Order: sequence, then C-alpha cells, then structure tokens
Amino acid sequence: MTRAIWWVRRDLRLRDNQALLTALEAAQEVIPVFILDPKLLASSYVGQKRLAFLYAGLRQLDADLRRQGSYLVVRRGDPLIELKGLMDECQAEAIFAEPDISPYARQRDEKVTQSLPINWVGGPSMHPLGAILKSNGSPYTVFTPFSRAWKAFYLPQAGIVPHLPSPIHTPAGLPSLPLPDAPETTSFPAGEAEALRRLDAFVYLPGEGSDSPLPPVYGYSSGRNRPDLEATSGLSPYLRFGMLLAKTAVSAALHAIQLAPDAEARQSAETWLNELIWREFYLYILFHYPHVRRQNFRMQHIQWVNDPDQFQVWSEGRTGYPIVDAAMRQLAQTGWMHNRLRMIAASFLTKDLLVDWRWGERWFMQHLIDGDPASNNGGWQWTAGTGTDAAPYFRIFNPVTQGMRHDPQGSFIRRWLPELARVPAEYIHEPWKMPVELQKSCQCWIGTDYPAPIIKHVWARDRALRVYGQAGSSGA
Repeated sequence: MTRAIWWVRRDLRLRDNQALLTALEAAQEVIPVFILDPKLLASSYVGQKRLAFLYAGLRQLDADLRRQGSYLVVRRGDPLIELKGLMDECQAEAIFAEPDISPYARQRDEKVTQSLPINWVGGPSMHPLGAILKSNGSPYTVFTPFSRAWKAFYLPQAGIVPHLPSPIHTPAGLPSLPLPDAPETTSFPAGEAEALRRLDAFVYLPGEGSDSPLPPVYGYSSGRNRPDLEATSGLSPYLRFGMLLAKTAVSAALHAIQLAPDAEARQSAETWLNELIWREFYLYILFHYPHVRRQNFRMQHIQWVNDPDQFQVWSEGRTGYPIVDAAMRQLAQTGWMHNRLRMIAASFLTKDLLVDWRWGERWFMQHLIDGDPASNNGGWQWTAGTGTDAAPYFRIFNPVTQGMRHDPQGSFIRRWLPELARVPAEYIHEPWKMPVELQKSCQCWIGTDYPAPIIKHVWARDRALRVYGQAGSSGA
C-alpha cells in the first residue's frame, strides 16, 4: 500500500516497535499520529505530572522521528473521528497500533475496529495476555504459578540490543497541533534514549578492571527496600509509556542472571526479573478481570470507615508517622514514590485508617508519573488484602518498625520532612517520644512543628483485624 498510519499510544519509542515496523513493511509512507483524547484528559484519574512526562516524551519522539525523516502529527478529539479524518486527508489505507488493556481503552478500540481498517500489533506486555492459561483454559489468579507459566511460555535472547528502524517516509505538510505546555520533571527526563541509558546504567555498565564495582542490578535484593539508597532501576515511567519495551527489560534481566559473578548477585538479578513479571501479572489480571478497577477481587464486605478528614491528613503527609509522611510528600513533590513506601503508605490508609483502597488508588493515579491502571490497582488491592494474590488481611505494616528497618538512620525522612532535620536517629521514627527539652533543642515541637500521630497503631491494628475478620467470616 502507499500510505499507512501508525497510531501512537503508550509505545513512545522507535526501536523494536512492532506496530511501527509492521506499518513500515506494509506501506511506502507512514504517518505517526498521537491523538489527545478529551475523555482521558478529563478523567478523575489523570495526573498532571504524568501528563507533563507524556508531553515531554511526545516531543522527544517527534525529535527522534525527524532524525529518521519523519515527524509526529498531533490531533485532538474523539480518536475514531480523528482517525477517519486523517485517513481521508492523507488517503491512508490502513492503521497500525499497539493494543491497550484498560476497560476504557478496550471499549474505545473496539469502536475503531468496527469502523476502520486497523491492525493491532504487539502490546504493553511481553507475552500476549490471552495466551497464558491454566490447563483447564481459565486464567491464573495466583502469581507463583503464573510466573512459572510465563517463564515457560517464551523468553527472549539475553542481552538483545534493539535497533532503530529504517528511515520513515512521511508526507510533508500535514497539519499538527502543538502539544500543551507543561513543566518537565528533572527526576525523569522523558524519551527512549533516557530509558535505554538508565537500563544500561542499571544492568550493563561495569567499571574498568577486575576491581570495578558491579552494576546496581547485582545489589538489588539487598537495596531495593531502602528508600534512602539509589538502589532501584528507575525505569517504571519508561515502561508505563513504552519508551522501554518490556521484552528489552526482560532480556537485560536474563543477561544479568547469566553473567552474575556469584550466587548473591544472581539472586538479585532474579529478584529484579521477578518484579518485571509482577508488572506482567497485573496487566494480565486487568485484561482478564477488568472489574478489578472498580471492585474488590475478594473480601467484598469490608466495613470501611472512610473518614474524609483522615484521608486528607494522609494525602498531605501529616499523619504523625514520619515514614508515611515522608513518602506522601515525596509523591506530591516529585510524582514518584519508592515501592516499599507505596506499600507502607497504602497499608496505613487501608488498615490503620480503614479508608477504602479506591480512594488511595485514585490519589496515586492523580500524582504518579508512572501511574499505570494495572500496576497501581494491583498494588493497592494486594496491600489492602482484597486482590488476587493479596497479602493476608492480618499482615498490617507497623509504620514505626518499617521506618526503622528500611530507613535506619532516618536520612530519607529528614530529606522530605525538614521539620525533623535535627531529630536524632533514636527518635526519628517516633518523634512524639522525645523529651520536652530535646524537642526544644531540636526546634521541633510535637503538635506544633510536626503533628502527633493521628491514630495509635496498636489500637488501629486490633480494629482492622476485627473488621477484616468479620468480612472474611461473611463468606466474601
């Protein structure tokens, strides 16, 4: 065919992009287009920092396309109407796109499929989400057997280096809207090149000589739960928008496993691969059970308290529990939160305060740069004890001991709670225990400069066990 459209969605990359490559094989000219969907932009789950990251990624994609002889066409409106108009405008014969899995995306894409010649190629997961099933044909709902089946299905070659496609020929002069202005985040520069740089730095880049430090992936097991350390890959926003292909990350993990210098290093690389599979699992669950976006997967009859004042205190980082408050302020300021802290903050909201996980899920989506409907939902339901592979309901994180274990010197807390900067390590996780004279010398009066705990954890834990126990005994 002469012309085809590549509909860019959450695959903001040129390397190993199956929708793009298929379009290039099928047509002499390819028109990359991104459509700003007013329904998505007006959603109560939209996050301004995530939008800014997306817009920055689209600008970078346009720059990358221009180096390949092409450019990005931006339109705004109902995707079906805009695609129809563009096909007529440029006389394109087909559309190529990567499918998405959220309930809204699937409804939208079904309408397009019924009206236009569209080809769905690839996807946000490494394996086709409908392909991995139990022997009876039903989907997995427990992670460990899913993980075994996922690994047995297909694994890519270790250490694959994705290559750029051939030059992309795009007809000149197609009208395109400017992308909205939005401040870019300095923590996560957008784009495919940055994603690959981070992957290289985490997995591939050893130093010079035999005494050089190993890549960070080999310390992942010991460091991944420490928010005071830079021990994670920082790749989640790039996976979220397809600036990094899931297969490329898995290939890098397999490379690290194969080249691990010892058993401890190998375990760390395997742990990182396991985290990538968790991402696949949550995509899989949302694909097969779309109702999880609105409903508990299990434990249907929990009697939530849902105190709006306590929710506000939690969201503003004023609970009086330093590790929770530091996490929430990191989220508000940067649009990112360490995974261990996501669990701690979610446990505090759902178990200590008995606030419905859906409130927290929405708040996270409104602030996270890497906010993904599948992973965010899966994480919240896991912590709340309502999901497919949920933590047992009696697992209730103690915010004090979690802080002591994962931020032992309180350096992360002091970074995000400057009012506690002078508090010694002995009291940093329980500042309300400071003697009055120490509060004076630290210039941190509890109840004035930093709040006293809004709830007693021991009492809240007993209440949660009672409420969850009643929900479980109801047969939910």
